[in-house]
Amino acid sequence: MKILVKLVIAASAVVALSASAQTITDIKARAPHSAYVQDARGVIARDPFGLCWRTGYWTPADSDAVVGCDGVVEKVAPPAPAAPAPVAAPVTPPKPVAPPAPTSEKVTFAADAFFDFDKAVLKPEAKVKLDDMASKLKGINLEVVIAVGHTDSVGSDEYNQKLSIRRAEAVKAYLVSNGGIENNRVYTEGKGEKQPVADNKTADGRAQNRRVEIEVVGTRNLK
Repeated sequence: MKILVKLVIAASAVVALSASAQTITDIKARAPHSAYVQDARGVIARDPFGLCWRTGYWTPADSDAVVGCDGVVEKVAPPAPAAPAPVAAPVTPPKPVAPPAPTSEKVTFAADAFFDFDKAVLKPEAKVKLDDMASKLKGINLEVVIAVGHTDSVGSDEYNQKLSIRRAEAVKAYLVSNGGIENNRVYTEGKGEKQPVADNKTADGRAQNRRVEIEVVGTRNLK
């Protein structure tokens, strides 16, 4: 009877040891080499402050792997920089409008139509033509009027030079007194027989050389 009791006790001890060994094996299987202490469920145990207890397997790399165990908080990516405010395109000022360039117009009149032979007094028909020119000048911003007298080759150079100047001066005097043009805007010049435009050996050529050229420089009035 005593022998049977001992066997039963021995068998119970063997069963208890076997169960204890199985429990240890299961824990190791659930959490092999854990860096932090785990409970029976394999969950890392934490103190009231949320920190964990390290085991002998802990390495510095585990602090980043398990957030909060060593007081390390989860790294939050910094917010993306705000998009820059749109920059208004620079306003290009309009280009200044350049003033119109002055233009030059030259009118040539036959001296015989303006003056009698060897005279520097304007004929009535010459005054009509100058009146018409003066009325047209009112439509421009006048800068200058240049009257140049020319003669043929009949007579001396000195005489023809003086005659060409007297005829140019007669044109200026009429434009200033009757055309309303300022005196300082009208210039005169005499070329005598120095600048012929035709052959002085023929009567027709000499007639073309006896002339008065009037050049007008100014700009048109903008509407």
